[in-house]
Amino acid sequence: MEYRTISQDGQAQEEIKKSRFICHAKRVYSEEEARDFIAAIKKEHYKATHNCSAFIVGEKSEIKRTSDDGEPSGTAGVPMLGVMENHQVTNVCFVVTRYFGGIKLGAGGLIRAYAGSVALAIKEIGLIEIKEQAGLRLKMSYSQYQNFDNFLKAENLIEFDTEFTDLVATTIYIDKQEKEPLEQKLIEFFNGKIQIDDQGLREVEIPLTVE
Repeated sequence: MEYRTISQDGQAQEEIKKSRFICHAKRVYSEEEARDFIAAIKKEHYKATHNCSAFIVGEKSEIKRTSDDGEPSGTAGVPMLGVMENHQVTNVCFVVTRYFGGIKLGAGGLIRAYAGSVALAIKEIGLIEIKEQAGLRLKMSYSQYQNFDNFLKAENLIEFDTEFTDLVATTIYIDKQEKEPLEQKLIEFFNGKIQIDDQGLREVEIPLTVE
């Protein structure tokens, strides 16, 4: 399991030629959840001129849906989806609420406005990569632990849940595909004198830079 999505639910808004565009973003994990979110935004902003939407669901982006909600066909939902695809995000739904300000934007202006709203929201909210990592619980002597920091720095790792009793116990997390090679490195580093226990998998969120 490895995919990109928004760092958290949120919104962003801007004014374009007196029309107000509010982009609402939410993490969703099913088509039903996405449609419930769209319905909730429509209910909240029932006085708005349009509530256009786009969502992608599935770790492999299997489900993609768009709605222009009364805007000219192809000027809202599809451009919104295009921005999402460019950022390679999934399990997220965007609804752009438009309060018409009296000035028509034209097809090109609408496409830029709706795509721009999603791009702005992604930039303000931020993106993360969600991946599964493998945990390893290590037990070592105090003298071994004094050298362990060198290993962590060399492998760019962080330790968690460190306990000091008659031995030192600590946990590290690595990407699944790195688990076996890293175990071998640990064994070599400690000349085979270290206890390694598998801690299973956990889901981690890694912040990404939005360009």
